[in-house]
Amino acid sequence: MENTKTIYDIAKEAGVSASTVSRVVNHKPGIHEETRKKVQALLEKYNYIPNEAARGLVTQSSRIIGILIEDIRVAHHTESAYVIEQEMTRLGYTCITLSTGPDPRKKADCIRILEQRRVEGVILMGSMFGTREVEDSIREHLPHVPIAMVNGALDLPNVYAVLSDEERGLEECASLLIGRGRRCLAFVEDLETPSNHKKRRGFQTAMLRQGVPQESQWIYFAYQKPGEDADPEHTIRRGRETTRKILAEHPEVDGILYSVDLLAIGGLEELKAQGRNVPGDVAVLGVDNTLYGTICTPRLTTLDNKLVEVSRNACRMLLDALEKKDISHRMLLPTEIIQRETT
Repeated sequence: MENTKTIYDIAKEAGVSASTVSRVVNHKPGIHEETRKKVQALLEKYNYIPNEAARGLVTQSSRIIGILIEDIRVAHHTESAYVIEQEMTRLGYTCITLSTGPDPRKKADCIRILEQRRVEGVILMGSMFGTREVEDSIREHLPHVPIAMVNGALDLPNVYAVLSDEERGLEECASLLIGRGRRCLAFVEDLETPSNHKKRRGFQTAMLRQGVPQESQWIYFAYQKPGEDADPEHTIRRGRETTRKILAEHPEVDGILYSVDLLAIGGLEELKAQGRNVPGDVAVLGVDNTLYGTICTPRLTTLDNKLVEVSRNACRMLLDALEKKDISHRMLLPTEIIQRETT
C-alpha cells in the first residue's frame, strides 16, 4: 500500500494525538505500551515512512552517517562498508559513502563535504585515513561529531578506533614458517600505511628472535608508482615484479610473506613461472583472507585480520558514542592464521 496516510490520519484512527504518534515514530519514552503497540501496528499497516527532512527540523537530527573509503574497488573494504551500511540502515540512519582516492588532500576535503551534509557520525575505512591532513580537517570541520575508524586510529577526543592486532598476527605468521624449518624469509609491503607498518614490525620481531638483525632482514616495498591506478591487476603485477627481484637477489629464499593477498597472488605467479614449487621450495603467506586466496592454485595461506568483525564493532562503537555512552576510545581484536596449501 502506498504511503498516503499522514501522521494526523494515523493519530485520528488510533484515537490519540499527533504528538503521541510522533513520539512513537521517534522512539521517545513516556508512551503506554498498549498505545505504542496500537500506533506501531497502524504505522506498519500503512507502511508509514516519516519525512526525514521534517523530522530533522524538529529534532535537529539528520540521521545521516558518512562512510569514507579510499577505493571502492577494494573488495575487502567494500564488504566491510556494506556490513556497516546495512546495520545503520536497519537502525534508521541513511549512509553517504564517498570514495576518496589516495590523495590526503582529497580525503581532508571529503571531511568538509560531510560537514556540509550535516552528518551525525562518520566511519573511516582503514588506517590510510590516519594522516595529518585528515586529522586537521576533522578538527576544523567535525570536532564534535563522533567518528569510528576501522583498523586505524587518530589521537582526537571524538575519534574511536577498532583495530586488528596485525602486528602480533604477522609475528605469528613468521614464527609459523620458522617453526617449519624456513629460515630465509622475506616480507613484501604494498602501501605506506600505519596498518602495514604494524605488519612489518611483527615480521621484524619474529626475525630478531631468530638472531637476524633488522639491517639484515629482507624487506621489500611494492609501492604504487606516481599516477598508477590502484586496481587489483596492478597490485598483482607489483607482487610479481617484487618477487622476481627477491629471487634474483636472494635465490635461497624459502618463505615470503606479503602484506595483502593480492601481492601474494602475483608472487605465486612469478614463483610458478620460475619453476619454484610452492610450498616445497618457497612457502607463501598473505594477509586479509580474501576470496582471491581461495580461488588461486595452490590455495593461499593467509592472516585473517577479521575486518568484517572489526567493522561491526566500529559500527557498535559509533552507535554508543551517538547515544553518549561512556565507552573506550580503542578496541583491539585478535587475528587468525588460515592455513591452506601454500605453507
